[in-house]
Amino acid sequence: MPHFLDIDTTETEALRAMIDAARAMKDRRNGRPKGAPDDEQSLAGRMVALIFEKPSTRTRVSFDVGVRQMGGETMVLSGADMQLGHGETIADTARVLSRYVDLIMIRTFEAATLQEMADHATVPVINGLTDRSHPCQIMADVMTYEEHRGPIRGKRAVWTGDGNNVCASWLHAAGQFGFDMTFSGPQQLDPGREFVDFARGKGSDIRIERDPARAVEGADIVIADTWISMHDAQSARERRHNLLRPYQVDERLMGRAAPDAVFMHCLPAHRGEEVTSAVMDGPHSVVFDEAENRLHAQKAILRWCLGT
Repeated sequence: MPHFLDIDTTETEALRAMIDAARAMKDRRNGRPKGAPDDEQSLAGRMVALIFEKPSTRTRVSFDVGVRQMGGETMVLSGADMQLGHGETIADTARVLSRYVDLIMIRTFEAATLQEMADHATVPVINGLTDRSHPCQIMADVMTYEEHRGPIRGKRAVWTGDGNNVCASWLHAAGQFGFDMTFSGPQQLDPGREFVDFARGKGSDIRIERDPARAVEGADIVIADTWISMHDAQSARERRHNLLRPYQVDERLMGRAAPDAVFMHCLPAHRGEEVTSAVMDGPHSVVFDEAENRLHAQKAILRWCLGT
């Protein structure tokens, strides 16, 4: 079953094919109204379940629009609608949904929930985000970099801040796409060893540098993400701000990167916290291209999963 669960569990050749397909689909839509269908209705007659245990803007809208552009239909379900894993086991939910729909996209908390869904579904399952990883976002990010600067292989990305789920998928991508990466953040928030080891095992140069100014020196990509989760208590938010304040990406820090470096952020951004508005709206920023490319990258992922 061609599930798309994580970048490290998908073959490099398939990942590259998805990026290339996403760019081709985007090119073919150039100048069209957003609601206009694709010429190739590759999801015609298909029904896709979109399950959200976590709130979402970009994931929900991009998947919904993408399926519709390709001629399919969506059923959007919340965790409250389904009582996922409470009123019924996740395994039984997966078995039942597989009788109704052609594909399941799930945005959830625990990676174990995603895995159990995939283990028992008889249709493809896509990881829309878990607390462990966010592969769809990083597929859009790789696409965005290559759209602006050419092949990402051999480049160096720098992650500043919290070694969270998005950072984890960036490390997976470093290994699969052949670029190097430096993490710069407090030791308490280092990325998991398994993600670092995966990338290093694939031949990528992965470094930990506590000094953000040294970390970004000559970098090709500088990446930030929000310092807090929507579920963090106020006391945890204050502690994180104190820990992460030295890692804010401002104009001075961005100026230490390569002259043609890009700044990336998966959004939503807290302007004035992890990044300043001057950087977000500045000449290095590609954050809104990243947001748009969620649509195109995910369309390619959907097509790959369904073999269309």
